[in-house]
Amino acid sequence: MLDRPTHSRVVVNARFIDQPITGVQRFALQICLHLKDILPSVEFVAPRAHEGTSTSPHGLPLKRIGSLSGHAWEQISLPRYLREAGSPTLINLCNTAPILYRNQVVTHHDITYIRYPASFSAQFRAFYRLITPLFLRRSRSAVTVSAFSKREICSHFKIPESKVIVVPNATDAQFKPTPSDQAHSPYFLAVSSPVFHKNFDRVVAAYSKLTKQSGIELRIVGSASGVFASTRPQKVPEGVIFMGRVTDNELVSLYSNAVGFIFPSLYEGFGIPPLEAQACGCPVLAARIQPFDETLGDSACYFDPYDVDDIADCMTRVASNPLLRSELIARGTSNVLRYSWHRSAQLVAGLASRIV
Repeated sequence: MLDRPTHSRVVVNARFIDQPITGVQRFALQICLHLKDILPSVEFVAPRAHEGTSTSPHGLPLKRIGSLSGHAWEQISLPRYLREAGSPTLINLCNTAPILYRNQVVTHHDITYIRYPASFSAQFRAFYRLITPLFLRRSRSAVTVSAFSKREICSHFKIPESKVIVVPNATDAQFKPTPSDQAHSPYFLAVSSPVFHKNFDRVVAAYSKLTKQSGIELRIVGSASGVFASTRPQKVPEGVIFMGRVTDNELVSLYSNAVGFIFPSLYEGFGIPPLEAQACGCPVLAARIQPFDETLGDSACYFDPYDVDDIADCMTRVASNPLLRSELIARGTSNVLRYSWHRSAQLVAGLASRIV
């Protein structure tokens, strides 16, 4: 039997709320925080993982349900609750959704696990390859974060383009220029991940080509700093500083005071960090790949992500040319204004209202 709503109630799958905040969770959280104001009656439902926790640390009101957790909660507890509640419209904002519930909006950010399987475990790839086509085809509508991702998803999974809408990422209000009151060495900043498509081996190799006389460090932020995906043996050059995980306030300061922010990915659906850097007045150096033509336009200094010499040349040009840095900062500031979490949440709210 098809799920058919009995009223205009909207429920959000908030399973992500207990997960570490990465790009996918940040998208979900920010959309939820704005949906709370746009749809006053919206309900945020999460697993009963933390007894007595009815509000998230971010101020999001939560209804904790079910006795299961993880994917089991999403596939069993959540749809059971929804059917008992009259099959309201469900909004899913991360990359998964109940496969046996039809009255829903689903979100899928990108298909990196298809294009760059080496970045993911066999178990991860198998799970997403199994459930993604099911919930995409069975749902009422789908969301993704860029026109590039929409083309990729529709082409690979044979989904009609009319079923997918683009809801872009944006930056949080806390990301703004914050000059440091402390003296420090000049540095390039990067946000790392040890997976193959993030391409950090080549950034470190490019940095090693800069002259020691430049005095510029390479600071790499991330939970897996110091771990590289490549099997090539690589000596980490002097001047590379692995900073591990940092708070958002620390990240704002790092962006604001860097010579430039380097984003070398071979594949992305959108890429939030370059926008965060631009919002903090930091010049962006980015891989020349299709998604960034869309999301960054002419606001970045581009390089061939497969060419170590080209990456090094881009770093040298930005570090040695104050006029170029000023131009990139001005273009970046304008680029950030194209995106708004509130406008993105309005798109999601409008989509939900059309299918209730």
